[in-house]
Amino acid sequence: MTITRHFIRVGNRRVHYRKAGSGPTLLMVHQSPRSSAEYEPLMRKWAQHFTCIAPDTPGFGQSDALPGNPDIEAFSAALVGLLDALGIQKTAAYGFHSGGIILVGAVKRHPERFTALATGGYAVWTPEEMAIFDKDYLPPFQPSGYGEHLTWLWNRIIEQTWFFPWFDVRDGARISVAHDDPVKTDAVIRDMLDSGDAYRAGYGAVLRAPRDIPATDAETIPVLIAAYNGDPLQAHIARLGAMPPSWRAEAVATPADLEDACLAHLHAADALPCPAIAESQDGGFVHVDSAGFSGLIHWQGNPEAETVLIHAPGRAAELFDSGDALAIDLPGHGLSDDWQPSFAPDMESWTAIAAAIISGISKAKAPTIIGEGFSALLAAKVATQVGARGWGAVDAHLPLPENASLWAEKAIPDQTPDRHGAYLNAAWNAVRAGHFFWPWFEAKAAHAVPFTATDIAPEALAIEHRSLIRARAGRALLAVLASADRDALIAAAPAPLTWERADWAQARADIWSPQGF
Repeated sequence: MTITRHFIRVGNRRVHYRKAGSGPTLLMVHQSPRSSAEYEPLMRKWAQHFTCIAPDTPGFGQSDALPGNPDIEAFSAALVGLLDALGIQKTAAYGFHSGGIILVGAVKRHPERFTALATGGYAVWTPEEMAIFDKDYLPPFQPSGYGEHLTWLWNRIIEQTWFFPWFDVRDGARISVAHDDPVKTDAVIRDMLDSGDAYRAGYGAVLRAPRDIPATDAETIPVLIAAYNGDPLQAHIARLGAMPPSWRAEAVATPADLEDACLAHLHAADALPCPAIAESQDGGFVHVDSAGFSGLIHWQGNPEAETVLIHAPGRAAELFDSGDALAIDLPGHGLSDDWQPSFAPDMESWTAIAAAIISGISKAKAPTIIGEGFSALLAAKVATQVGARGWGAVDAHLPLPENASLWAEKAIPDQTPDRHGAYLNAAWNAVRAGHFFWPWFEAKAAHAVPFTATDIAPEALAIEHRSLIRARAGRALLAVLASADRDALIAAAPAPLTWERADWAQARADIWSPQGF
């Protein structure tokens, strides 16, 4: 089942959402501090029944945050605003934990916009619990110069499956869903890094939310509140109090039982036809098929532009000030999908996919292809294939060919999640040192490069770090480009139009450039 990804404008905010399936619409709202990515497995199951639409709530995933210090009503109102922007008049809905709390508020205030609601848990906090959460549950999350925030984050996320609340480290606070799976932990880490300190607004609104269940005589819709064994919110079923006759709550044994109960409840709702779903046209995703790849490619900028920007291995389109240009994320980088499992892309594969991306997005008849760093070599080959007007390079700090294999080995740290989260710190160290030395992995006086305080501001490093840890195929791309026959590539390509290097690089004998530059 194909899951597509889109952006839509809701007022002044950009909202990202995933979509899959056919039939009546089902709005799926994730828990905090996650994103709609957590629903991909469930969307694949339920897409045979519904047109599943899973947005990133404000401040999470790729969605812009709400201004100020929003309360739960603001998040519920934002959901209704999203329905307006998408062109959906009425829909079924599903939410888990905080997603359910947001939806309950939306249903209470706008029952005419929903056909049914199913939630995995609904929290009714006591005043004492609210006071504890307000004090300790949501500390500020800001990047720090040496990456200390990453060590805190790793332990915070993994231990929230050991204790509830996560900071209450006592035997009596243990919960039964404990694990130390680095892949599961990594998924939550990535969502937190996307949100940054904005997580406190969305999460905080939920933790401060009062019981918001409609009065027993209110005009409302069928609602199911269910929770499985081991879920801390199962105990809250006893706190729900009186509910309208069309609302019910039940405890179930397992997460699978929860899914089954919710699906049965949603199936019983009126099945309204799905309207045409709106999306923005100023950036998004396009499906591309090529050898070894069939998936979504992220792009930003202007499809009509005469310049196409290709990021370096280990980087992403978000790092470009694209201006009047089109920037793309290559497979296994940024927000784009990965190569197919076990496929090992070679130079021809990277060239073919880049050419297919440009052909699928660019409206320019003969664009100029600009590659960043090592991707200048890819730009040369792509320019030949797409009939470009020319090609060039930015940040063209390539090592001499005889040193290229060392770069392939060391320039991009292994980003495989490990039990202790060391891969996160390795990436931070690489990004930070990259502003002090070239190459960053040989820190010596002869390799020092100039930098500014702005370059190494934690907020700037955090964006570079995010791009690096998203570069699942960064090492593979670098290995291919490092081993390429540079002279043959350039001889077969149109004439290079630009080769931009920093001033400090002009006098370095260990930095390569093509003849004439």
